[in-house]
Amino acid sequence: MKYMIASDIHGSAFYCRKMLEAFEEERADRLVLLGDLLYHGPRNDLPREYAPKEVIPLLNGVKEKLLCIRGNCDAEVDQMVLEFPILADYALLELEGRTVYLSHGHIYHEGNLPPLMPGDAFLYGHTHVPRAEEKDGVVFLNPGSVSLPKEGNPPTYGILEHGCFSVRTFEGAALRKLRL
Repeated sequence: MKYMIASDIHGSAFYCRKMLEAFEEERADRLVLLGDLLYHGPRNDLPREYAPKEVIPLLNGVKEKLLCIRGNCDAEVDQMVLEFPILADYALLELEGRTVYLSHGHIYHEGNLPPLMPGDAFLYGHTHVPRAEEKDGVVFLNPGSVSLPKEGNPPTYGILEHGCFSVRTFEGAALRKLRL
């Protein structure tokens, strides 16, 4: 199974469309969204084409392919307009014998990890900074942000397929790769 992983859309209709175009081009089976779907939050600048009302039908249009978790900018009121579940604080995937723990990163993060065993992977967003590295037997993966990247990074998303995680730009460049 091929997963496309994205985080931190923050209500950008422009980048939501780019993300969905990349999802089609990648021919991924599922789109995993790691939170912060509709709103930008008080500490972020407005993303390009900030239009949460336009993002809603874009995401609802692919609801059967989504697996989402809640970010710190997501709330119960968002669930009222979205036709797929978004309010789980975490999810687990079993991938080629490895447990992958999905979190936005505001509750569970490197300083407050969930119960993980050596060999597990922690997949999160929130920081808006791509990451793919192993540390103390745990793999840390972050697709970056599709709309508000930080630390000089371009907008990015992740692909998880055949035991390999890669962070990609919308132009197709692979920034980081890690074999699980």
